[in-house]
Amino acid sequence: MKESRFFPWLGVIFGAVYFLVPLIATFEFSLRMERGRYSFEAYRIVLADPYFQQSFGYSAVIAVCTILVGVALCVPTAYVVQLKLPRIRPLIEFLTLLPLVIPAIVIVFGYLRMYNSSSWLPLTSSARGTDLLLTFSYVTLALPYMYRSVDTGLRAIDVRTLTEAAQSLGSSWPRILLTVILPNVRVAVLSGAFLTFAIVIGEFTMASLLNRPAFGPYLQRIGANRAYEPAALAIIAFAITWACMGLINLFAAMGRQTTRR
Repeated sequence: MKESRFFPWLGVIFGAVYFLVPLIATFEFSLRMERGRYSFEAYRIVLADPYFQQSFGYSAVIAVCTILVGVALCVPTAYVVQLKLPRIRPLIEFLTLLPLVIPAIVIVFGYLRMYNSSSWLPLTSSARGTDLLLTFSYVTLALPYMYRSVDTGLRAIDVRTLTEAAQSLGSSWPRILLTVILPNVRVAVLSGAFLTFAIVIGEFTMASLLNRPAFGPYLQRIGANRAYEPAALAIIAFAITWACMGLINLFAAMGRQTTRR
């Protein structure tokens, strides 16, 4: 018997209404800054705010650094596990899931305890050291997403055959990783990179406790003191997140087309 499509469509409609109505209401409220008419004045004020530009630029730089460190950590690890140590895969997966179980506030307090000005490695005694600590904190926070993206990409290719072919041509291990493995998992790496970017841009706890001028604390500060600008910032942050999701889908589709060819 042909299954009824009523309940699936009902679920889709309910989910769309539940998701879109608050978003539309927030967008409509952000346009009401000028009494009696709709305008983008709140967006103009936000985008012209030097603190917005500074905080977003700072978070973007930290996000890029986080992505580079995450790729340098996850690609070799997932590659070695896939090729030589498949038995420890459950252990590695468990370790990479810990940031989802341990709250961010616990992680950052642990970092502050280990790397404060009186510890053996006083990273928090300087601005650059604190930036480095924040980057490593974000690497930890994004580890479940980056590692799983890379691991999924490696499982989709024949790692052993590619490695043996490269070794037969005299390639070293670093060259195999950079010129053979990394290009074949670039879609997976980009997926993890965009997810990491979205996480770093919206993160508040770690940046606030480390007293860094990031975008998350700026969102909280504006939300506590103004009315219409926070709604505009929420729409901007939402657009950035969905732009990252759209780029993931775009690169994934491009990767599938390249594989078929």
